[in-house]
Amino acid sequence: MTNEEKIKQLQTENQTLHTENDELKAEVERLQNRVDWFCKQHFGQKSEKTEYLADGQLSMFNEAEKENDTEAEKKPTVVKGHARKKRRTHEELAKDLPVQEVVEELPAEERTCPECGSEMQPVGKEFVRDELVYEPAKLYVRKVYVQTYKCDQCEPETEITQFKKAVAPQPMIPRSYCTPELLAHILYEKYVNGMPLYRQEKDFAAKGVPLSRAAMAQWILYAARQYGEPLYAQLHKELPQSKLIHADETVVQVLKEPGRKAKTDSRMWVYCSGKTEARQIVLYEYQPTRKGDCATRFLDGFTGYLVTDGYAGYNKLTQVTHCGCWAHARRKFVEALPSDKEAAKTSMAATGIEYMNSLFHWERTSEAMPEKDMKAAKKIVEAFYAWLDTFTANGDKLKSAVGYALSQKKNLTAFLQDPQIPLSNNRAENAIRPFVIGRKNWLFCDTPNGAKASAVFYSLAETAKANGRNIEEYFTEILSQKHRFVF
Repeated sequence: MTNEEKIKQLQTENQTLHTENDELKAEVERLQNRVDWFCKQHFGQKSEKTEYLADGQLSMFNEAEKENDTEAEKKPTVVKGHARKKRRTHEELAKDLPVQEVVEELPAEERTCPECGSEMQPVGKEFVRDELVYEPAKLYVRKVYVQTYKCDQCEPETEITQFKKAVAPQPMIPRSYCTPELLAHILYEKYVNGMPLYRQEKDFAAKGVPLSRAAMAQWILYAARQYGEPLYAQLHKELPQSKLIHADETVVQVLKEPGRKAKTDSRMWVYCSGKTEARQIVLYEYQPTRKGDCATRFLDGFTGYLVTDGYAGYNKLTQVTHCGCWAHARRKFVEALPSDKEAAKTSMAATGIEYMNSLFHWERTSEAMPEKDMKAAKKIVEAFYAWLDTFTANGDKLKSAVGYALSQKKNLTAFLQDPQIPLSNNRAENAIRPFVIGRKNWLFCDTPNGAKASAVFYSLAETAKANGRNIEEYFTEILSQKHRFVF
């Protein structure tokens, strides 16, 4: 081999080493970014509010802001005076609670007048303070009898006594001592407060009642079939008539799903009507899979606006107008912020966040107006997508954020068609949050029937909440069969 060939070979090997070195550096950087992201998720601030991102000082130099600044220069700035919010009094905080008055009196031996020795008489009382008292829940046995009647007039004449007996009320659950009030409380603790049945079992035991979790589970399954599902079906029938529906889903583990391993993830879907509907409806549905067919079947007949995240499974609904979620788009830019706070303030991710902050600010301020200024929103959206075309994203997270915004452009801009379409799918995310919080406590469902019963009672609880009803009272009405489908 000649010297020239050796030199050429060394140059080739050197170039290969440089290329491998660059690739390894890029891989190290990518893995370091991933480690930083996981550390941020585990140890860092979870809130996505701007004031918590990079000390609340993100860049303020995007085109939308510049446009607003230009307009602001033409008009004098008027600063309103600050008025401190009046503190609520004790009377306002507890205005709907019953009141019990306690008057502290002098002992009898101290009511003697020190001057003449006569007994002193009360002339008035002085208010000292308010106290908020908690009375622990109490359990008692309600014995049910039926009255028997007889006719005293017939016996002397016919020597036959006529008897009549009142009709015994049917128990809520056959051969059970469970009452609507008791089960309503159990349901409220489990599906609203997230208290698993094993903890309720301990709580009842502490109150002197040996109530097993197995019995409570059987009551819940029976009540779901007998009382919850008919009402759920009526709500399901009404939901597709809405003009706008939000949808989302989350994982749930069901241990005894036929044909599946216990560790396999199933799905709990949630659908809720838009906030402009006269009657608010929130419905959960358990399904073993995340296939888009689940949403297609559940929303059969719906032809309005469907607000979702970027999950492609929803695309199987072909008769709806798909609307995207700007909160999801913003979250991806938040995840792309550099871990270094100084670098984050002037990063491209921060600029993207500011565009979306402007859009959400427009939504908040325009809700109080008779008509939304859709031109202002359109200007922000156009500036945002024009800005996306001006740079090449660096880093996996930023590429993912930009890619999501571009791929979802049609859905994200759908809100410009109708002022009633919201910018985000936060309504569905807020509706599914109680289930997610409860799942952290009870971890899994034992059977598909249990998961379906949970879907029914989560639906009724969240629907009652959305319509301003007291949830425990609402459960009691349903189980007492006093409910007339009026919220």
